[in-house]
Amino acid sequence: MSPLRTLFAALSLSVLAGAASAQPPARDSLDAIVRDYVAMQLEIGERDEGYVDAYYGPAEWREAARANPRSVAELAAAAAALRRRAEAVGAAEGTLEARRRNFLLAQLTAAATRLRMVQGERLSFADEARGLYGVSLEGVLKPLSDYDPVLAMIEALVPGEGPLADRVEAYASRFTIPRERLDAVMRAAIAECRRRTAAHVTLPPGEAFTLEFVTDKPWSGYNWYQGDYRSLIQVNTDLPVRIGRAVDLGCHEGYPGHHLHNMMLEQALARGRGWVEYFVYPLYSPQSFIAEGSANYGVDLAFPGDERLEYETRALYPLAGLPTEGAATYLRLQEAMKALAGARFTIARDLLEGRLSRDQAVDLVQRYQLVSRARAAQSIAFTEQYRAYVINYGLGEDWVRTYVESMGGEPARRWAAMAELLSGPTLPSDLVVP
Repeated sequence: MSPLRTLFAALSLSVLAGAASAQPPARDSLDAIVRDYVAMQLEIGERDEGYVDAYYGPAEWREAARANPRSVAELAAAAAALRRRAEAVGAAEGTLEARRRNFLLAQLTAAATRLRMVQGERLSFADEARGLYGVSLEGVLKPLSDYDPVLAMIEALVPGEGPLADRVEAYASRFTIPRERLDAVMRAAIAECRRRTAAHVTLPPGEAFTLEFVTDKPWSGYNWYQGDYRSLIQVNTDLPVRIGRAVDLGCHEGYPGHHLHNMMLEQALARGRGWVEYFVYPLYSPQSFIAEGSANYGVDLAFPGDERLEYETRALYPLAGLPTEGAATYLRLQEAMKALAGARFTIARDLLEGRLSRDQAVDLVQRYQLVSRARAAQSIAFTEQYRAYVINYGLGEDWVRTYVESMGGEPARRWAAMAELLSGPTLPSDLVVP
């Protein structure tokens, strides 16, 4: 029997024993609270499609949620009751138990916020970000004109006539991976991301992923964590995939991104400590701020300095059948465009708060993200579906980068900080550097 199955069996016996007892427990505990928390989160998932991003706990818990989910109003009351119970549980400040309790409280705040939205309440963009992801956007949302100097800098990289977005798109299209070579390039990139990660972090035995190519999605890539150290990684091929996407996806969805993060939580907390709250991953929660931010930063952690350009031109460009001429400029262009990430937040806010029409938002994404109209439309489709979730990428990356790099410049220190961040009950507030 696998360690996780053994844990499931023990949990099931514990639940049965509790049900058979006529006397309520003398004292509440986090272990008792989180069992009810998992049930609540699974039931919210039955009322809000896409809310549960991953679940790998006992099948009977999910079956129970599907069979008889409470109403949204009842779930909102349950979230408030769980919060009161968790607040009443004592935990010494600075201990791991206190971090566990704080993480649970933050996840419950997010659940309560999401349930308000499901019931039709319209929150401001900033209130969504605070309620769901536990971060303040004060000083983050800037006028789009603040990004005009960045556009001017990029003009120098891609000179010529016509709109800058068209020029950037035309230049980037030269680096499109031929469809028949896409599988080989992606697998090679993920393997290299894994090799570099495994040099610093011990991976669980038997871990693996399945790679699939899909269409008709609002996102470009996704990791579906399945438990037992397994993931399904999907790549959306609705639009041409460029060579720069290979390393980005390999690190973000794989190593040291989502696949590694979920494995470390399962290994250290779900299995290692029996913390069953980690069986379920609610997408709209502070956990996603950590997940997306660390996955984005993982690219630079795994490929510092000139190492990405060296690897891509040595291995990926030949595998894709692409000439390496212009590779350095293309990478500089990708890095320069990162400075435009904040413009996406401002556009998202104005769209979701009704100050922009969809067509106006697409126009602005084209201009300030320097993409084709088709890619801009895909970006806006993502914003319409996931709303304030967009902050988790650029802002999350900035916070994770600041935290990890504050631990020292040596690679070993940075990898150790990243591993600690990924394997614990980490909240955005934990990343604030004094």
